[in-house]
Amino acid sequence: MPNPSPLRAAALTATAVLLSAALAGCGGDGDSKDEDLSAQKLSWKDCPEPSEAEGGGDAPSPLPDGDTWKCATLKAPLDWDKPKGDTIGLALIRAEASGAKDKRIGSLVFNFGGPGGSGVTTLPAFGQDYEQLRTRYDLVSFDPRGVGRSAGVKCENNEQLDEYFQQDATPDDPAEQKTLLENTKEFNAACEKNSGKTLPYVRTTDAARDMDLMRQVLGDDKLHYFGISYGTELGGVYAHLFPKKVGRAVFDAVVDPTQNSEQGSLGQAKGFQLALDNFAEDCTSKTEDCPLGNSAQDVKDRIAKLLTDLESRPIPGVFPRQLTQTAATSGIAQSLYSQDFWEYLTEGLQQAYDGDGRVLMLLADSMNGRNQDGEYSNIAAANVSINCADDKPRYTTADVQAKLPEFRRASPLFGDYLAWGLVGCTDWAVAGAADHPDVSALGSAPILVVGNTGDPATPYEGARKMVDSLGKGVGVELTYKGQGHGSYDSGNKCVRDTVNGYLLNGKVPPTGQVCS
Repeated sequence: MPNPSPLRAAALTATAVLLSAALAGCGGDGDSKDEDLSAQKLSWKDCPEPSEAEGGGDAPSPLPDGDTWKCATLKAPLDWDKPKGDTIGLALIRAEASGAKDKRIGSLVFNFGGPGGSGVTTLPAFGQDYEQLRTRYDLVSFDPRGVGRSAGVKCENNEQLDEYFQQDATPDDPAEQKTLLENTKEFNAACEKNSGKTLPYVRTTDAARDMDLMRQVLGDDKLHYFGISYGTELGGVYAHLFPKKVGRAVFDAVVDPTQNSEQGSLGQAKGFQLALDNFAEDCTSKTEDCPLGNSAQDVKDRIAKLLTDLESRPIPGVFPRQLTQTAATSGIAQSLYSQDFWEYLTEGLQQAYDGDGRVLMLLADSMNGRNQDGEYSNIAAANVSINCADDKPRYTTADVQAKLPEFRRASPLFGDYLAWGLVGCTDWAVAGAADHPDVSALGSAPILVVGNTGDPATPYEGARKMVDSLGKGVGVELTYKGQGHGSYDSGNKCVRDTVNGYLLNGKVPPTGQVCS
């Protein structure tokens, strides 16, 4: 089984339960051979309802000006080393530019992260946030290979996933460790059985090559790009492979490209602990009494006690499931992705202290890609498949045990949870590509790199590491002193104005600018 709650997943791709966003999808696989795929013509049609793998739901609502979203399928090689071999279909979605045609810059391609998030469902759900950008760009997103309708990876079924996300993900003794490893092996074997043909070809380098094909088919000389969370890693890999094809690009909620999977997980432990500290301090610093404790430390102590109690005594969650320690930890983590979710965390904790685990379980379901009908998107399957294809290290229980003290120092609450997630690629069918991605991109146009000081999932330090790794004269750093995962969608006017000024008018800000 994968890490039970893939914390590398972007929050934007996992909020359907709480936000009831209107989502949509399209796509399909192809098998054409011996053709110039860069010359293909896309057939844009009304978007159907999203598939189960994309998260389900309704077709996307019309845009604010009444225009409609359109979907198409792009043919791409299954194996980029055999470009005239078998193809797969990549699901795309687009909203055409709303402004004057002579002011149109081109397409602006979005990736919202994960890895494993469906861009076809996420872009229309949050499209209103990008209406200003749409005045000069066609807004475009896609399901990356292995995700949703783009040859989506299949592993276990809904019933099996329900059982898995209830299990103990922080084993305390050899017997529990053995069970976790057995479940990991069982899940990974299911991925190989159901999607073995696809697993070798879902690396980030493959997705980056897909984006360059997309650029050509969309008719753009340069790729204009907006990457969030894992989307920044994908954008960095694209810039490395095609530096001369980078147009105007923004990386928001930046993955540290210098870290291996262990270092990334340790960074997340620190990031989520920081976000929890900020949440507790915010609650207890308000004029009215904090319902969760008398001090920030009291709030955290009570949460820790709740999780300890749930390990042996789960409470009712969403019927018929129980809220376990693992599910509660997932729910707490999900709520820390955005300051807007802190009210849900407060409500969920209050209810859990009274024996009702429904809100925390709904938050956990949101993290795990489960909708209210009990169906899972394939975000967990795609997440582990892409991560394991990308990441070379493979960890044993002995490795994790040796690293646990450091993870616990980083976060008393999330340390064990993230450390044990490192075994997710054990017995994976495909070897990992590298310790970390190469994003060096000398010769690229400037890339605006936006870091949030309070980001739990992609800690702020990653922005500077990305700037340094891109190379001299490429990365331009913008700091947002805020909370939550990402900066542009926080609504901060300074961030919005700076990013919009760059994307719409080509105005590159001075590196080191700070917004608060």
